[in-house]
Amino acid sequence: MITDHHHHHPSKFLPKRIVLVRHGESEGNIDTAAYVTTPDNKIPLTSSGLAQARIAGTHLHNLISNHGNCTTNWRVYFYVSPYQRTLSTLREIGRSFERERIIGVREECRIREQDFGNFQIEERMKVIKETRERFGRFFYRFPEGESAADVFDRVSSFLESLWRDIDMNRLHHDPSHDLNLIIVSHGLTCRVFLMKWFKWTVEQFEHLNNPGNCEIRVMELGEGREYSLAIHHTDEEMQEWGMSPEMIADQKWRIHAHKGDWNDNCSWYFDAFFDHLKTDPDKESDDKADDSSSTCE
Repeated sequence: MITDHHHHHPSKFLPKRIVLVRHGESEGNIDTAAYVTTPDNKIPLTSSGLAQARIAGTHLHNLISNHGNCTTNWRVYFYVSPYQRTLSTLREIGRSFERERIIGVREECRIREQDFGNFQIEERMKVIKETRERFGRFFYRFPEGESAADVFDRVSSFLESLWRDIDMNRLHHDPSHDLNLIIVSHGLTCRVFLMKWFKWTVEQFEHLNNPGNCEIRVMELGEGREYSLAIHHTDEEMQEWGMSPEMIADQKWRIHAHKGDWNDNCSWYFDAFFDHLKTDPDKESDDKADDSSSTCE
């Protein structure tokens, strides 16, 4: 596999898990008319959304602590979008964690929701979203707002900062503790985060489904220090997210892969970009000669 910026950091500082959490149910999820009079960043959670967040907190605590049976010490660090619905989700999630388990929290503007413009006129937004479906979800830019490609750019910038934080131990992580990063964000932002991390193509992104409210995506370190979704999630779950069989197979491969390994079965890393590549006859002859000499030995 092609190496990337997240492959160069000391293993002792690598988080055991990176968990993406979408916010709980918001007033805007129930009635899009809320966006007509309320700025997107001010849309609150519903009472159901608050309950979802509390349940998510219990689930996350059980996951990280192995239902209280974890034999190693562990800590969590939170990153959160500055929107009211994500901040409220984090507050409810936090009820499940003891103070000493939380080593920090940071509000991060780059993981905010996709900007759809300012106040959203309901009928106009309906037409705009229909146009987006025809144009393509990744590159379509909302008038006065952003495209998913714009979100990709700022999420990429966030990832660079995230790895500097880890590399320079700005999170004040004791290497003897298992570190769990929990990122409380939005549906599209979570999909773009995974796209960037696993180098998925635009076409693959277009098939991904949005996480449900307070759904989580768990990236966990495998045996060779590569992150994989397949350690925590089943094939069926990943299929429901819109991942192809090839994408799921890659996640399984990552469980045992070592940093710097190349997965020859991932066409989107190389082969998908070419119809036919010529073989260098000189190189082919050298390879045959090498094979022949090794056989003689």
